[in-house]
Amino acid sequence: MRKFQSMDRRALLKGGAAMLAAPAILRASRASAQASSFKIGFVNPATGPLAGFGEADQYIIQAAQAALAGIENNGAPVNVEIIYKDTQSSSNRAAEVTVELIERDGVDLVVASAAPDTTNPVADQCELLEMPCVTTVAPWQPYFFGRQGNPATGFDFTYHFFWGLEDVIANFLNLWDDAGLTSRNIAGLFPNDADGNAWGDPQLGLPPALAARGYTTIDPGRYQVMNNDFSSQIAAFKDAGCEIVTGNMIPPDFATFWSQAAQQGFNPRVVTIGKALLFPSVIESLGARGDNLTSEIWWSPSHPFASSLTGETSRQLADGYSAATGRPWTQPIGFIHALFEVAADVIRRCEALDDSMAVVDAIAQTDLDTIVGNVSWNGGPLNPVKNVKRTPLVAGQWQLENGAPNLVITNNTEAPNIPVGGAMRLIG
Repeated sequence: MRKFQSMDRRALLKGGAAMLAAPAILRASRASAQASSFKIGFVNPATGPLAGFGEADQYIIQAAQAALAGIENNGAPVNVEIIYKDTQSSSNRAAEVTVELIERDGVDLVVASAAPDTTNPVADQCELLEMPCVTTVAPWQPYFFGRQGNPATGFDFTYHFFWGLEDVIANFLNLWDDAGLTSRNIAGLFPNDADGNAWGDPQLGLPPALAARGYTTIDPGRYQVMNNDFSSQIAAFKDAGCEIVTGNMIPPDFATFWSQAAQQGFNPRVVTIGKALLFPSVIESLGARGDNLTSEIWWSPSHPFASSLTGETSRQLADGYSAATGRPWTQPIGFIHALFEVAADVIRRCEALDDSMAVVDAIAQTDLDTIVGNVSWNGGPLNPVKNVKRTPLVAGQWQLENGAPNLVITNNTEAPNIPVGGAMRLIG
């Protein structure tokens, strides 16, 4: 139904019809009155369980705002304003603040990141209200299929770049093969949310891919987010003799599980968890129990890419953040920075910044080398569906050095241009 309405509305616009939906009239009038300005709405969690994804937001926003000063569109200067909204780690609030950005703040483009909890409600509202949108930091399958995307048609206004489940599965398998363990039973921890249901899907998630490589997934079923008791899962994993644990968890849930595993005598040799083990602050909070935990690595100072917006290398971007804040770099830094690279590229190339369809066309025509690699939606081999671009992924391990967590790339089989920094070590 949404698709029909969107296509019908464009037909009316082309025919010069006067009857338009009210939000479109408001956006058109507002844009015409402010043709020399361009507002970017940025939605991300700064507080709540997903706050790690937004830890570097203010640093990146300030740097992007400075880099966007003096940007031009078709030879004319453009005044760019970035308006930030904190989701408080709530999907409902993500949707609410997106509507607020569109209908009250009058933005011309929305960008967002931080797992399907954020990207999906933001993109859904943008698609509904016909607002150009670019998102990242969510595996593409939960983003696309979690929004009931149709591969034959895709979406009209919403675009995404990140890696997919096929990439994380391949990297996890490479890590586990490196471990050389005899047990082929893998403990699976999948929450009852968009990520967990996608990762644990018996047809499209980890289980069939693991089975094809000779592993068996021990999956006790979906648990509720913010769970306080993993005893039944731990008992099932111990009974099956699991030496490897995998899944996709928020940091508080992993901390609870990992503490209870120690209390109940479950001692796996490899723990590879998506989402929860991305951030140095989480590893620090685990103390010695954070040593040798493994995870996918989407971006690091070692990635051989540079910013199209500032010219910084990955190392310079990470070091700049640490020097300014006194905190270690985090993986979302690169991808959130890349959102503003894409936005800047769209502003420069767009035929008419006061026309939302022209902005969408510019997004669709993007072919840009960014701090996280190439971003394009031109139908190439790394575009599994119309609105998605896959980015490179490697795998590695948190290795404590003098008590401080250091994320080391230990396997680059899936992206050999990203250098390895060390060898994988078993827990215990």
